Amino acid sequence: MTTTLHIKNMVCPRCIMVVENELKALGAEVQAVKLGYAEVTLPEAITLHIVDNKLKEFGFELLYDADSILAEEAKTAVLAYLKHLEQEGKNAKKLSDFVSSEIGKNYNYLSKIFSKQTGHTLEKYYILLRVEKVKELLDYDQLNVSEIALQLGYSSVHYLSNQFKRITGLSISDYKKRLRINRGFLDDL
Repeated sequence: MTTTLHIKNMVCPRCIMVVENELKALGAEVQAVKLGYAEVTLPEAITLHIVDNKLKEFGFELLYDADSILAEEAKTAVLAYLKHLEQEGKNAKKLSDFVSSEIGKNYNYLSKIFSKQTGHTLEKYYILLRVEKVKELLDYDQLNVSEIALQLGYSSVHYLSNQFKRITGLSISDYKKRLRINRGFLDDL
């Protein structure tokens, strides 16, 4: 019987690969692995507890209750929105519209559940992700700050700079001087 496993902290293609490999190592027949979930058929001897313990070794965790699952789906949708923003630029949908359409639920409802589960709003999570993306692009040193602002949908370099300083405590130039020591893990946000 196929089971859908909802999995916390999957934020990138590498996460998908690790989860798929570990499920296969447990003897599971894997139908699909996407950000936030996997569809599998587990051998009779393998319980969800065993799967959860194996995934925890890699920083993942099985989710069981509806609100936790919905909050993780919202995180995945915000990550997808960041990619959408990079591709569409000024033509990108609003965050609330994008997340609502991805999940098929009202944004205010999602935000309320997300806040209850994580301790901060979807908007705050989005800002934290966007600042991490700014750090990543600064580390690559291939785009100037104006190009980064444009790529990530900031209305101006000034707005990006102010938000960056408010979140990191550093100006962009100070961040560049500190040898990029303040990068965070996306699954810790």
